Amino acid sequence: MTGGVAPAPLDGVDVVLADLDGVVYAGENAIPHAVESLVAAGETRRVGYITNNASRTPQSVAAQLQSFGLPTVPDDIVSSPQAAVRLLVDLVPAGSTILVVGGEGLVVEVEGAGFRVTRSARDAPAAVVQGFAPQVAWTDLAEAAFALQGGESGIPWVATNTDWTLPQARGTAPGNGTLVSAVHTAVGRLPIVAGKPERAIFDAAVSRFGARNPLFIGDRLDTDIVGAVRAGIASVLVLTGIDGPKQLLAAAADSRPSFILDDLRGLATPYPRVVDETDAAGDRRIRVGDVVVLHRGSALRLERAGSDIDRIRAAAAAVWGAGVPIYALDVAPELYS
Repeated sequence: MTGGVAPAPLDGVDVVLADLDGVVYAGENAIPHAVESLVAAGETRRVGYITNNASRTPQSVAAQLQSFGLPTVPDDIVSSPQAAVRLLVDLVPAGSTILVVGGEGLVVEVEGAGFRVTRSARDAPAAVVQGFAPQVAWTDLAEAAFALQGGESGIPWVATNTDWTLPQARGTAPGNGTLVSAVHTAVGRLPIVAGKPERAIFDAAVSRFGARNPLFIGDRLDTDIVGAVRAGIASVLVLTGIDGPKQLLAAAADSRPSFILDDLRGLATPYPRVVDETDAAGDRRIRVGDVVVLHRGSALRLERAGSDIDRIRAAAAAVWGAGVPIYALDVAPELYS
């Protein structure tokens, strides 16, 4: 490839689809530069939000985003409870009793689809739907396990998502995947998953917003970026949430983003091209901006420094283009620190 810069990530995009936790906010706090960057993006294109968080309603999520200064309405929120209910409609008869493990966001969607909500396996539910809520307790997980006895021949089990962790203002906390795993261990079966990384939630967002050339922004490789790749959507990994440079360099082919940003100001900034060249001696040099990474033998080293984000981009390109798994490479710590 030639050097220089390519268009900005936003160029040619008609709809921006953003994750929430780790992208827009962490807990109750907005992430620096996220709000003003999304407001600016929304001046010339639609901005929507895709969230695996099942504990809240679209109305409450929109209200929080409004409090940060984002002009958001409930219809801008595409949630995993909405995707889960779409699955339930195809799995059980209309009006069935559903055992809900989760919070208000999930209950509202289940009831809104005409189902009856119960919290007890004694009510002989037709299915179990499980989503995250801070108040979910051992007793809730036990009721789900009681209802799901019978192995693969038992009633349907739908999980809104299987995110292992959840970013919070104080740090990283267990997510719905951790709670789903506890039920899985008890009953010996796996749920149908509605949210990211399954593509159904992405397809629902593209359909709702009429997107022709969407761009998805996430902070997790295993849910956000994998889901976008499966859905055929260009993606941004922003390094303000769960996954950092070390995880990025080790990303499998199906979890590699189109763009890597340190914060959302980079959405409107021309993106540097990667120059990957091999000389007559067999040394490979990967250039991004001022940064040069040298690949000699199995070793990857920083040959010339530059900005931190270009160093990470160059390191990722070097590893991904090496033709061998990352464990076969000697990667200098300064490339991912």
